[in-house]
Amino acid sequence: MGAAQSFNTSLTHSDINISEAAAEKLKELFEEVGDEMDAIRIFVSGGGCSGMTYGMTFSDEKTPYDSVLDTGDYKVYVDTVALNYMRGVEIDFVDKGMGEASFVFNNVFAATGGSGGCGTCGSASGGCGS
Repeated sequence: MGAAQSFNTSLTHSDINISEAAAEKLKELFEEVGDEMDAIRIFVSGGGCSGMTYGMTFSDEKTPYDSVLDTGDYKVYVDTVALNYMRGVEIDFVDKGMGEASFVFNNVFAATGGSGGCGTCGSASGGCGS
């Protein structure tokens, strides 16, 4: 009983739901940045749709609070707080044509227990889309 409790730091695709289109785009973006970055970080912050905004950025550092999804092509870092808000959320990449393409976080209200508001929330730069 003297051992400190630890959390699972290795994630699977059942923990982080990334659509095939989003996975392909993430792979492409990660190849473009090369060795400069270690992973793609998923974050959740206050504000935006019903209080939460979902987003992604490149990360060059893993923290002790991060769990990691290693796809083989790239890694995804998610801290324990953000991971709690990712349950039931799908990360997708939508190309509407005419230069309008972005990552969207679908079904965010399942994760936060809310209803109504925007159907998709977040993008690589945060915010809401319709």
